Amino acid sequence: MSRLLPTAACAAALLGALPARAETLLARYEVRAAGIQVMEIEAAFDLSGPRYRLRARIRTTGVINVLGRGDQVTSTEGAWRGSDPVPARYRVEGIWRGTKRAVALDWPSPGQPVLGVLEPPVEADRQPVPETLRRDTMDALSALAKLTRTVAATGRCDATAAVYDGRRRADYTAQTEGMQVLPTEGAFGGEALRCGFESRLLAGWRSDREAEWAKKPQPATAWLGRPLPGHQAIPVRIEVPSRWLGTIRVVLQSVEPLHSGQEVAQQR
Repeated sequence: MSRLLPTAACAAALLGALPARAETLLARYEVRAAGIQVMEIEAAFDLSGPRYRLRARIRTTGVINVLGRGDQVTSTEGAWRGSDPVPARYRVEGIWRGTKRAVALDWPSPGQPVLGVLEPPVEADRQPVPETLRRDTMDALSALAKLTRTVAATGRCDATAAVYDGRRRADYTAQTEGMQVLPTEGAFGGEALRCGFESRLLAGWRSDREAEWAKKPQPATAWLGRPLPGHQAIPVRIEVPSRWLGTIRVVLQSVEPLHSGQEVAQQR
């Protein structure tokens, strides 16, 4: 579970940044590893207007619960400055393997994150993130919101972002890999834009033994399609290689407009 969590967080970031038209959308995804379902993700997003708001819930399912249950809600909100997101507030709340996890990041001024809460605290063997690397960063959900603006404006997914989550500092890069026709799976089949992603950890790895692996570029692939007529393309499929579980696959199961008063399910 401890090694799967960063992959799930990456998937949540991708899913939380779904583009929408004027209304908020609610999307549900199934996450599979080694051919079995291990997680489900429910995401609500609103990127219209001068501000944006994203919220995603990740829950472990099936046999993975034997190793340790997980239930986490991640959210961010901020404003747009042209096509660039200016985050104001980022929160993580949840339980993983019986341990409470919480993050509170605020941006009192653009590009200057202030860490208010981090549970559990940074481990003694984790390499710290220096102040110089925290400057001019955003959270991962805001980084993917930036990507959706790029796709909407250009039809391509070429973008970069400097990301800080309270423990780690990474550079994210996305590039266009062309159009591809996907067979029907879950809630989507048809033509989709294929985007290649790469994350490179700059600081925040645990122990010298993990440093060599952690510094290597970590790839992922996302396909953006249009399951709802009249709406912009959203991620319909994601694949993230992992060290121990092969390829993590995230597949869209349903998407619908978010009705008034409806919200991503709260933790129980």
